[in-house]
Amino acid sequence: MTIMNYELKTKPNLSFWQLWNLSFGFFGVQIAYALQSANISRIFRTLGADPHNLSFFWILPPLMGILVQPIVGTCSDKTWTRWGRRIPYLFIGAAVAVAVMCLLPNSGSLGLAVSAVMIFGLLMLMLLDTSINMAMQPFKMLVGDMVNEEQKAKAYSIQSFLCNAGSVVGFLFPFVFTWIGLKNTAPEGVVPPSVVWSFYIGALILILCVIYTTVKVKEWDPQEYRAYNPVSEEKEDKANWFALLKNAPSTFWKVGLVQFFCWAAFLYMWTYVTDAVSETVWGTTDAATEAYQKAGNWTGVLYAIQAMGSVCWAMLLPRFKNTKLAYAISLLIGGIGFALIPFCPNQYLQIVPFLLIGCAWAAMLAMPFTFVTNALQGYGHMGAYLGLFNGTICLPQIIAAVCGGTIFTIVGGHQSTMMIVSGVLLAIGACCVTAIKTRR
Repeated sequence: MTIMNYELKTKPNLSFWQLWNLSFGFFGVQIAYALQSANISRIFRTLGADPHNLSFFWILPPLMGILVQPIVGTCSDKTWTRWGRRIPYLFIGAAVAVAVMCLLPNSGSLGLAVSAVMIFGLLMLMLLDTSINMAMQPFKMLVGDMVNEEQKAKAYSIQSFLCNAGSVVGFLFPFVFTWIGLKNTAPEGVVPPSVVWSFYIGALILILCVIYTTVKVKEWDPQEYRAYNPVSEEKEDKANWFALLKNAPSTFWKVGLVQFFCWAAFLYMWTYVTDAVSETVWGTTDAATEAYQKAGNWTGVLYAIQAMGSVCWAMLLPRFKNTKLAYAISLLIGGIGFALIPFCPNQYLQIVPFLLIGCAWAAMLAMPFTFVTNALQGYGHMGAYLGLFNGTICLPQIIAAVCGGTIFTIVGGHQSTMMIVSGVLLAIGACCVTAIKTRR
C-alpha cells in the first residue's frame, strides 16, 4: 500500500477539555454496556435459562460486534457530512440503544410463552449490542483521527476513565434502586423492577451524554483531515478488508493474540460470575430465590468496585515507562483476582478479587488501542482497521461462548470454578504480551 507523498501538518496539541469532550459520550454508552454486562445472565436466568446453556446467550453480543464495527469503521471512513464523519453513526446507534433498553428488561412481562420470551429477549439483546457497538466505535476513531501520538495515551486514558466511571454508575443502579425502595423480586419469569428501572434511567443518561458530544465536538472537514493524516493513494472508499488484513502491521496481530485470551476470560466472568458469587457466598444458584436476586445486586456492586479499581489503575498506567511491562503486570494481577473469587465466602471479601480484576480491565481498555493506532500511522483506513481490530475483542468471546458449556461440564458444573478458568486465560495473555513490538 503506498501513501501520498506530501508533507503533513503536525496534529495540534489539544487541551484537557478538548480531549475530554471527544470521549464524554462514552460515559453514557458505557452505562448501557455495564447494564448489559452485569444483568444479561441474571435476566435470562430469571426468564428460565439453563445454566449449561447460559454461555450461548453470550454469542450474540460479540457476533454483532464483529459484524457491525468493521462496517461502521469502513463506512465512516468515507462519510463526510455537515454533522461530521464519525458522529452520525454515534447518534444513530445511541438512539436505537435507548429504544431497546426500554424493551429488553420487560421481556418477561408481555404475557408470552417461555420459548417466545427467550426469542424476544434474544432479539432485543442482538439489537442492543448492535446499537451499543455502533455508538461505541466512533469514540476510538475520533481519537485516532484528531489526536497526535504524543497525546494519544492520555486521550485513551481519559476514555478509559470515563468508561469506568460510566460502568460504576450502571453497575450500581439495581443495588441503589433496591436500597431506595424498588422491589428486587418479582413473579417467576419476570424481571424485578429494580433492574427494569435501571435500564430506563441508563437509557436517559445515554442519550443526554451523546447529545453533549455532538454539540461540543467539531470534526475536521475532508481538507483538514488530509492535512493532518496520511491518506493512501487507493481511495478510502475502496478499502478491501482482506487486503487491509494482509497488509496490517505485525503489532496488529500480536496485540490481537493477547486480546484473545483476555476477552475469553472476561466473557466467562460476565456469563457465570453472578452464579459464582451466589454459589460461593449465599450457597445457591436457584434464580427463583430472594438470595439469588440479592447476589445479583451485590454482583453489580462488585462490578462497580472493579470499575473504581480500574479508574485508579488507569491513572497510574501512564506513569509506567515500559508500557509492555505495565500491560503484562496488569493482566497477571487480574488473573490472580479471578482465581481468588471461589475462595472468598464472605460478600465483603469478594471486594479484593474485583479490585485486582479492575487492574486488568484498565489495561485492556487503554493499552491495545495505543499500541495499534501508533503502529497504523501511515497505513490509512484508520476507521476500517479499528473496526477490524474489534474482531480481536469479539471473536474470542464467540469462541469462548461456544465452548463455555463444554468447559463448564468439564470443571464439574460449578460456576465458581469457571472463575479459575478465567484467571488462567489472563495469565496466558500476560505471557503473550512479550511478543509485542512497540513503536517509538
